[in-house]
Amino acid sequence: MTAPDGLVDLAGRWLGGSVIAASDESFGEKENLIVPAPATFRPGRYGHKGEIVDGWETRRHGSGVDWALVRLGAPGVIAAIDVDTSFFTGNHPAECLVEACEAPGYPGPDELTGWSVVVARSPLTGDGHNLFEVRAAARATHVRLTVFPDGGVARLRVYGTVLADPWRFEGVSVDLAAQELGGLVVASSDGFYSSAHALNRPGLARTMGEGWETRRRRDGGHDWAVVRLACAGVVRQLEVDTSYYVANASTACALYGFAGEGTPAADDPGWFPLLPRTALRPDTRHHFPVPLTRPVSHVRVDAFPDGGLSRLRVIGHRA
Repeated sequence: MTAPDGLVDLAGRWLGGSVIAASDESFGEKENLIVPAPATFRPGRYGHKGEIVDGWETRRHGSGVDWALVRLGAPGVIAAIDVDTSFFTGNHPAECLVEACEAPGYPGPDELTGWSVVVARSPLTGDGHNLFEVRAAARATHVRLTVFPDGGVARLRVYGTVLADPWRFEGVSVDLAAQELGGLVVASSDGFYSSAHALNRPGLARTMGEGWETRRRRDGGHDWAVVRLACAGVVRQLEVDTSYYVANASTACALYGFAGEGTPAADDPGWFPLLPRTALRPDTRHHFPVPLTRPVSHVRVDAFPDGGLSRLRVIGHRA
């Protein structure tokens, strides 16, 4: 299941999420809850504790509860929770409860307080996505999943809007497009092989599958993606990374800026150039200076004629 439009998985490993504690993990490790890839199952694989599962699974005790604590990779406002029980059929929990709290710094599990319910105690179905809408107004840094009475959950997705700490922008240049700070890919021309939402993930891509790859164009046009920056800022440097794209990298790119509210269309006349059409090398991190001092709220990258880009960084300071 992909993130709903305009939202990211705040708990995801891509953003640095971590499962910091659990009541039990006898059959399946708690860390599986936030693995970025969908759950899988290969029957017939057994270890010393039973069949190997791709999820978090607790021992049978038939009464009481089990729980897992997740530190969100990026703080934010939660909009939806997916309690994914894929491949757990006769061993999924009967019900779940999800709570959230906000705690500054890096507290340990025993130091977390002020929990509020974001998903009331609700029944779960096995081998599927249990998606719950959340009407939370408060910013959260941690969530607690409680299951009744025991059982297995494959993945936990915490979809929401990043709300970064303001001090992270003060007096420094940052990647204004960074997903972990609130940057978001809001539109793209194509995502046939892999989504443009990978462009502003933290860290470097590790394979060709962790970037943005479009289908081969036959119409003489080009592909593009629009990124809403975490905040309006002055861009000083651009990084366009084609790492791992050897035979299918974009051969050139151009970048444009936009200043305004809402999501601009790709052909909006308000776009202005940040980088003219420039040749790109395959499997290379490219860095380009930007002399412009005009603030921007959105950036559009044009990829010629199609192909692959691993990452896009928009380095600058808050306007």
